[in-house]
Amino acid sequence: MPTIRFKLNGAEMSVDADPDQTLLSALRGTLGLRGTHFGCGAGECGACFVMVGDHAVTSCDTPLWSVADKEITTIEGLGTAEHPHPLQRAFITEQAMQCGYCVPGILMSAAALLRQNPSPTETEVRTALDRNLCRCAAQNRMVRAVMRAASELAAS
Repeated sequence: MPTIRFKLNGAEMSVDADPDQTLLSALRGTLGLRGTHFGCGAGECGACFVMVGDHAVTSCDTPLWSVADKEITTIEGLGTAEHPHPLQRAFITEQAMQCGYCVPGILMSAAALLRQNPSPTETEVRTALDRNLCRCAAQNRMVRAVMRAASELAAS
């Protein structure tokens, strides 16, 4: 098996795996990171979003070879229980989750947006989260949470 190297949540990583294996499969199976969820398996629902560089990508249809030498951030790398990311704090404050299955992907989409645009409008937030499906009807609270986090980040 070839070795694929990349930076994962700030740490250099090497994975001996089939380069055509999906990034999601490598994250969950090979590396044991369970925060990124499998949803549709076709890149349509957003449950599996991670950041590659500053962009949110669906890891369920991203081949492992395509992330060689790139920086990947998963939900595990966004923040910690002791030092949560402002998005994580805002989601808790705004009660922006119910079942939580979609939330890791939504947080990664929002984090990518805030890296690219630290002061988004509500419309830009809604557009950035449009590829994420949530069946719990928490979308308005999620938008408020992203706007709150953007304000907090701008103030710091």
